[in-house]
Amino acid sequence: MKRAMLWLLTIALTMVITLLVFFPAAWLGTMVEQRTGGRLTLGDAQGTLWRGSAFIGGAAGNNGPVTPLLPGRFSWRVSPLALLGMVELQLENPQALAQPVTFRGSWSQWQLSPSALLLPAEGLAALGAPLNTLAPSGDMRLSWTSLALALENRQVSVNGRTTLEMSDMASRLSPIRPLGSYALALDWHGQQAQLTLSSVKGPLLLSGRGSLTNGRLQFSGQAEAGQGYEDTLGNLLNLLGQRKPGSDRNVIALEFH
Repeated sequence: MKRAMLWLLTIALTMVITLLVFFPAAWLGTMVEQRTGGRLTLGDAQGTLWRGSAFIGGAAGNNGPVTPLLPGRFSWRVSPLALLGMVELQLENPQALAQPVTFRGSWSQWQLSPSALLLPAEGLAALGAPLNTLAPSGDMRLSWTSLALALENRQVSVNGRTTLEMSDMASRLSPIRPLGSYALALDWHGQQAQLTLSSVKGPLLLSGRGSLTNGRLQFSGQAEAGQGYEDTLGNLLNLLGQRKPGSDRNVIALEFH
């Protein structure tokens, strides 16, 4: 009886080790979908948990095709020391990342090395009105110096600062191209972030402040046309929101709650 139990334990241990060593990368897609509430997944995942590659896409419904959301494929390497609680993950994607990114820490806390991520402006339409009507295009770059991440109550908290640079933005509703360049700074404190939007250049001027709390956006700002563009941008401004009362110029209030 003892010998049989020993054999069963040996077989079980062998299966667990084999599963850990050869954990298919394709299984990670299901895990990502669960963690993101079905919004994201990994497309064409190849390799294993420890070394593999995939593209990031929107989760496909009814077994439909996975649409890439970011350019290129992300490749990763995970140190086996993660089994002992010492996590080191290296992430590369020459088409989307300015430089490779390293996650270091434990199973619940990580430090993210500085880098920048290129984002397609067309993805902003997925945030709903009025962005889906504006259909924005341009170059976007999300950069950070160093970020501290932690897993608390199954939620990821972030501490640090990220900056979203939006360059030469345009809209299908306006013949003027580009409309302008903008910067959105986010100061992260746990699961909350303070937002500051400012214009860098361009005929369409945007500004405002807000917060992001547990994924919920609150923002208050304004949009106006630069000098000489009041007539040509009038229709576009009216689509963005209501005119601010008491203003002698066509200043539009931008409110998201």
